[in-house]
Amino acid sequence: MTDTLHRILQRVQKPARYVGGEYGQIIKKKEDTDVRVAFCFPDTYEIGMSNIGMRILYGVMNGMDGVWCERVFAPWADMEQELRQNEIPLFALESHDALSSFDMIAFTIGYEMSYSNILNMLELGGVPMLAKDRTGLENIVFAGGVCAVNPEPLADFIDFFSLGEGEDITKEILKCYRNAKRKGSSKEEFLLAVSKIEGVYVPSFYEHIYNEDGTISEIRPLNGAPKNVTKRIVENLDEAFFPAKGIVPSTEIVHDRSNLEIFRGCIRGCRFCQAGFCYRPVRAKSADRLCEQAIESLDDSGNSEITLASLSSSDYRPIGELADKLLTYCEPRKISLSLPSLRADNFSRDLMLKIQRVKKSSLTFAPEAGTQRLRDAINKNVTEEEILETCRTAFSGGWNSVKLYFMLGLPTETDEDVVGIAELVWKILKLYRETAPNQKRKLTINLATAYFVPKPFTPFQWEKQISPEEYLRRVHLLQDNLHTRAVDYRYHESDLSRLEAVIARGDRRLGKVLLEAHKRCVRLDGWDEYFNYNAWLDAFAAADVDPDFYTVRGFSDDEVLPWSTISVGVTERFFRQEREKAYRSEVTPDCRTKCAGCGARSLSEGGKCDE
Repeated sequence: MTDTLHRILQRVQKPARYVGGEYGQIIKKKEDTDVRVAFCFPDTYEIGMSNIGMRILYGVMNGMDGVWCERVFAPWADMEQELRQNEIPLFALESHDALSSFDMIAFTIGYEMSYSNILNMLELGGVPMLAKDRTGLENIVFAGGVCAVNPEPLADFIDFFSLGEGEDITKEILKCYRNAKRKGSSKEEFLLAVSKIEGVYVPSFYEHIYNEDGTISEIRPLNGAPKNVTKRIVENLDEAFFPAKGIVPSTEIVHDRSNLEIFRGCIRGCRFCQAGFCYRPVRAKSADRLCEQAIESLDDSGNSEITLASLSSSDYRPIGELADKLLTYCEPRKISLSLPSLRADNFSRDLMLKIQRVKKSSLTFAPEAGTQRLRDAINKNVTEEEILETCRTAFSGGWNSVKLYFMLGLPTETDEDVVGIAELVWKILKLYRETAPNQKRKLTINLATAYFVPKPFTPFQWEKQISPEEYLRRVHLLQDNLHTRAVDYRYHESDLSRLEAVIARGDRRLGKVLLEAHKRCVRLDGWDEYFNYNAWLDAFAAADVDPDFYTVRGFSDDEVLPWSTISVGVTERFFRQEREKAYRSEVTPDCRTKCAGCGARSLSEGGKCDE
């Protein structure tokens, strides 16, 4: 660490974000490596170190001979100011080398509002932001993560995208780069070679042609690029890399605990959920393998809590068996076991009693909609009776706090559906008064509503987003119908969700907007204290781009979507069928009840899905 860096760290919040040196970090000799990768997370240290995907790929890359992967996080505003004033480039934690000194720069992007941080990190690290300005084989910038399913807003900045799950494809990419580096290939030659890898999308190999009204008329492949690029998956999770021995942060992070990924994918098919479709098909780990990994992780990290992570934890078939195995180890050591993402239709008293044996945490459920008609329209596959029965089970077991999540602005939503949220909350409160064993303890209902964002690769990808004004009207309608102090109601701000929708559904013209926003010092948009909506509006105006074109306009049935080149395995035909069923409030059974023929089975060998 330089003397200058040592001095400025005394002037910033949480200097441990920037020093590295944690237990479990990987240090390699530079003379023993021929490919150096800066693995960038476009948010703060506390967020990035809580991301299990980043931990997995850090281990995968560093497990390769001759490859050294180091971590880079977005600095907080005070640290950015110090870096600029002292002319210190953004650096990696392991070596403290500048971002510009790396062969490859990889970003994992899971949230649209982190895009401004990507540009800022490149500039701070001394790396040209625009892909066309990086002409050599050094500083190759690539990206992956769930947001990569619509790569177009970042097409001007990212050399190529890695689609889907990264354990296998990342190794292939690095081997391809190593080969190009040894041969002395040009950047163009490397991009041609890497584009042959299944799951790699090179934006410069596709030409977007627009109609006069601004819609896309054609996406034309160039240089022999495939018409469609399909995501990659890992078939056998039991054999996939898991970071049981990982980095132990030197400062508190958001999820300061061990995370155990129990399965990927989701059987449910909620029509608003991008992750539920993008991570198909369903693949699960065995309970024995999970137990081994959990114990190894807890022993190595010293964590006092472990979370079973998935899109719907209670849908894991042997969840009871796994809980029993883990509690045998955790209970005598006072290690708590948490199960987020529980569903109201399969939450059992037996499971409830198990997870509260060490520490009782609050219960969280997401009915999403206030009436049965709308829950059926979004294919939530949960009834009011099941919601109330779940609450009855929890209240009788001693719980007096429940978190409920809903969305406002869902397709086909009416005022009756909005008021239905308040009516359901009232029924839950009444049920508590009838069933709670200790009436002296008051019930607390934490109610939250989000502004619905229609995302790519969902049945609602063509839908309009309601206007911010209409969203706030519905918020106030709900507030006016909540007649109890037992409810703590919070709602997402409309400005942020509107921008999220624009970027999620945007095309290549948003590149100009991102550059204009960067000029206006936009960054850290996911943090309330730094989000600057007016600066974004100025950026849209300067780039001559109308944000409403991507939100309240919606997409026509025959329109070429910006992400049409990408495939997540689920067919467009299936998405259209599900959209029509939504208009009829007709449900589709979950995958275990009946295969709906979404197409995701084609991604796995033999067309299998662990339903």
